[in-house]
Amino acid sequence: MALLPAGFWAMLGPLLWGCALALQGGMLYPRESASRERRELNGLWKFRADFSENRRRGFEEQWYRTPLRKSGPTLDMPVPSSFNDVGQDERLRSFVGWVWYEREVTLPQRWTQDPGTRVVLRIGSAHYYAIVWVNGVHVTEHEGGHLPFEVDISRLVQTGPLSTCRITMAINNTLTPHTLPPGTILYKTDASKYPHGYFVQNTNFDFFNYAGLHRSVLLYTTPTAYIDDITVTTEVDQNTGLVYYQIYVQGSEDFQLEVNLLDEEGQVVAKEVGSQGQLKVPDAHLWWPYLMHEHPAYLYSLEVRLTAQTAAGSVSDFYTLPVGIRTVAVTKNQFLINGNPFYFHGVNKHEDADVRGKGFDWPLLVKDFNLLLWLGANAFRTSHYPYAEEVMQLCDQYGIVVIDESPGVGITLIQSYNNESLQHHLEVMEELVRRDKNHPAVVMWSVANEPASFLKPAGYYFKTLIAQTKALDPTRPVTYVTNSNYEDDLGAPYVDVICVNSYYSWYHDPGHLEVIPLQLATQFENWHRTYQKPVIQSEYGADAIAGLHHDPPLMFTEEYQKSLLEQYHLVLDQKRKDYVVGELIWNFADFMTNQSPQRVMGNNKGIFTRQRQPKRAAFLLRDRYWKLANETRKGEKH
Repeated sequence: MALLPAGFWAMLGPLLWGCALALQGGMLYPRESASRERRELNGLWKFRADFSENRRRGFEEQWYRTPLRKSGPTLDMPVPSSFNDVGQDERLRSFVGWVWYEREVTLPQRWTQDPGTRVVLRIGSAHYYAIVWVNGVHVTEHEGGHLPFEVDISRLVQTGPLSTCRITMAINNTLTPHTLPPGTILYKTDASKYPHGYFVQNTNFDFFNYAGLHRSVLLYTTPTAYIDDITVTTEVDQNTGLVYYQIYVQGSEDFQLEVNLLDEEGQVVAKEVGSQGQLKVPDAHLWWPYLMHEHPAYLYSLEVRLTAQTAAGSVSDFYTLPVGIRTVAVTKNQFLINGNPFYFHGVNKHEDADVRGKGFDWPLLVKDFNLLLWLGANAFRTSHYPYAEEVMQLCDQYGIVVIDESPGVGITLIQSYNNESLQHHLEVMEELVRRDKNHPAVVMWSVANEPASFLKPAGYYFKTLIAQTKALDPTRPVTYVTNSNYEDDLGAPYVDVICVNSYYSWYHDPGHLEVIPLQLATQFENWHRTYQKPVIQSEYGADAIAGLHHDPPLMFTEEYQKSLLEQYHLVLDQKRKDYVVGELIWNFADFMTNQSPQRVMGNNKGIFTRQRQPKRAAFLLRDRYWKLANETRKGEKH
């Protein structure tokens, strides 16, 4: 993605409005306004796992038709959370199959009696496949565990005298070769070793397959004519910010739209009317990454007002979207934000913590961001799935740059490259782009992590996937993260940035720190010589058990982790002067995995423990990242 002259964008802007055309049906984050209300349904839900042999007793007995308690014993289950670590039933921790959730909700009278109010049920994340009923009526289904879905339930809650509604969900965490991430079910048939019907879920990724309602479930309202979607792209022409917008309206063909762009002081800096247009912002404040500018993460507010004519009369809807004005471009040797070279110095993360599993938790999230700021990290990758929308919002507000990754991890089986898998992967990328397209913090899409990209079908698979992602969003580069050999990687020709994972002196030549400089330098030189693209060291690291020490350094000690990082840094400091544009440590914090002889209570490559306490490597990285930041910081500018 070469850098283009500013004037080019004045012509290209109207074309970019059309990037949302493939994404009909918006997924705007539910925000309260003068015309919209929201009510979170977080808290305790009724829960029951279907332990029957075929896991289908709940469907055979139609548990959704009556309150779940009538089906048998239920548990109290907190939402959001994973169900695996909350209880004391060991069968539940590694359960594979259908689980059932239920919540009865009392609705405000104006929601149930006003036909001009549209009531929407939104599920932030249900892992992996979800079926939803309201008052025993099937309303929607969704495949995929990390992205939101929603359904209009107005007709169900606005009929009859009921002021309550019963929401029932059946969720299945089974992974197959065609899910994202993929997996297989292995049946153990040796009757001398395993009981009848015994099976295990096998996966090719190194984190625990937590399941349940991981993010908020909520109800929100809009008028019957409403703002359905907004797409914003930005450019800069000298000191003028250009904000292109496209707005989609549902529920009326007769409407007017007023669009105001406000600065952080609440002053209108540009205004326009109509469903698409260009806003010009003289002397614009640009959105800069954390530590790259004295005033990072500047956000404008795009206020949209809809006035629509319906059969019931005139209605209004209001929605405010945060907007950051910034540009992203890639050259042969550089990654550019606002025309300036940007160097990723950050982390890979997981949505993972004690007890709650992958469940969203505000205190944990704020703690993690405080640690990122302390560390001097300016970026992270959402390894290996899309993170909660609130995470992306904080990245916008703090200036933390994001490589936004799909759940395409562990794509190692040949059957995972067939048309069924590709079609689902395309749908997931469409959902991801639709959700996150307006976040200035998102600077690059990652479609996969460590796929078997040397397999023959991988070339067509990733060529198609990357081309479609670029068609959905022409404004951002696209990559995937590889651990294949540079000569054998059939998808690498189609990415904009080479992202490479390597674990020299850990998985390769374990214990031999002295081989890192030569092997790492050779890795970088091979990739750049072959593809002439910038390179990011997207993973590197070593396990360290907190409190385990040895000198000279031995594997699994804090000293070894620190020493391994230092060897990597020697080469990174040489190559970042040329074409290496980033380094992301694996991992930010220790996290849970499947049990295995190689994993002591999970993966311990974190520079922080799972409880977010620092190991020695955290202080090494902090010194390094602040030094890197001081080299690249920009002075006072717009």
